Parts: sequence; C-alpha cells; structure tokens
Amino acid sequence: MSFSTMLMQLSSGMVKSMGIFFWTIILSLPLGLFVSFGRMSKNPALKNIVKVYISVMRGTPLMLQLMIVYYCPFLLFGMNIRTFRFPAIIIGFTINYAAYFAEIFRSGIESMPVGQYEAAKLLGYSKGQTFIKIILPQVIKRILPSITNEVITLVKDTSLAFSLAYMEMFTVAKQIVAKESTFTPFIVAAIFYYVFNFVVAAVMEHFEKKLSYYR
Repeated sequence: MSFSTMLMQLSSGMVKSMGIFFWTIILSLPLGLFVSFGRMSKNPALKNIVKVYISVMRGTPLMLQLMIVYYCPFLLFGMNIRTFRFPAIIIGFTINYAAYFAEIFRSGIESMPVGQYEAAKLLGYSKGQTFIKIILPQVIKRILPSITNEVITLVKDTSLAFSLAYMEMFTVAKQIVAKESTFTPFIVAAIFYYVFNFVVAAVMEHFEKKLSYYR
C-alpha cells in the first residue's frame, strides 16, 4: 500500500473521529448543564437520582457503557442494531461526558458569591435573567480550563469507538497495521490526534482570552 493511499484511509477515519467529537460536544455540554441543575436540586429524590447517574457514569469504563448502549436494544427488544452503531456511540459518549461536565458546571455555579444573586434581585432581575445574564457568563469563564481538559480527553477517547467496530481513525490504523505489517499508520494516527488536540487547545485558549474581561 502506498503512503498516499494509507493517508487517505486514515483521513477518512479521522473525519469519522471528528464526527464523534463534535456531536458529543454539541449534545453533552447543554445536557451537562441541565444535569447540574438536577444535582443542585432541593428535591432529594431528583438530587439522589442524578448523583447515582453521575457516579455510575464516572465510575465505570466508557467502553463498557458503549457496549451496553449498543447491545441493550437487541437484548431487551430484539431490535436490529446494524444501523444503530453510530447513534449508540453518540449516545454513549454524550451521557458519559455530560456527567463530567455536570460536575464542572456545578462547581462553577456553586462558587459564585451569594451577593450577586441578591444584588440582581434588588435590581429587578428574575432568577432566569440573573442566571443567564450575570451568573452563567462568569461561570463559563471560571470553568473553561476544566472544560478544556475534558474536551482534549474526548479527542483521544474517540478511539474507544473501535469497541463497536466503528471505522474511526484508530480502527483504520489497526487494520492497516495488521494487513501491511508496518508501524507507520500508528505514527501517522498519533500525529493526527496531536494536531487535532493542538487545534482544540488553541481554540479553547482563544475563548479564554475573549472572556478575560471578566477578571
């Protein structure tokens, strides 16, 4: 196999890895924010349910969660799961990362001084307006470094999709290595992952600088 052919195959896998990454970010961040509300709820039942969910998501391997999400529809309902592979991957990644993001959001929200809520109330802001216009922008600034760490981890975790035989970049690299008996695909894949992470880190750093006026 020529190097250009190998590069094209790996690039195709990289596109699929990026698809996992972007869909997970788009879905897990807002879900994590809503989960954090449940985690801080004054309703004991809701709070405990959310605590169990977060504990399970953070306490069990992501690979295991992917397999459960993928095979459960077949085992429980006899559903044909041949076309369910990609949705299962996105669902698995989303509910896993939402748990981590929820704890990050919670820590940021709870770190805000109570005086800001009281001042906003005196100014006539509703609870929703206070959160969206005053609290949330400051929370985002505070938690951005932690979010960045999770996002960088997600780039590398996309390789776990191989457990469901999804042809993302790591799976493609393994197949080429097995077929051609060369280590080169792993080196190229490592470079791809590094460049992807470098770009993600640069983008997140840009956002941090944009929000520097909150200091």
